[in-house]
Amino acid sequence: MIEVKSLDKPDERRDFPQGHMEVLELSGLSFGVATFEPGWRWSESVKQIAGTKSCQIHHNGLVVRGRLLIRMDDGTETEVGPGELFVCPPGHDAWVLGDEQVIVYDFAGGAAEYAKAKES
Repeated sequence: MIEVKSLDKPDERRDFPQGHMEVLELSGLSFGVATFEPGWRWSESVKQIAGTKSCQIHHNGLVVRGRLLIRMDDGTETEVGPGELFVCPPGHDAWVLGDEQVIVYDFAGGAAEYAKAKES
């Protein structure tokens, strides 16, 4: 079976302060397009929604636009920018660097749970 979906018609959009995630679900793949505005930071914009101390989603990402700094819970950090692929395990914070909007394609399947309120 072949499935095709358009980025122009996501299955779901999750809004959070200074950004949003558009999610497309296909068999075996949850694909996300994350848009982060200047000033966005996970610990300030998504932490309350996730209900965790740091982001606990595994990301396989491609930065399409802008620059992000990712800091792991152990203090390790890296910067990623346009055209760069990254793998980021759970246990991190991230934020926009500079004044440019950041767009990230997330292929990890983490899009299915990203910025989704935890059920009590």
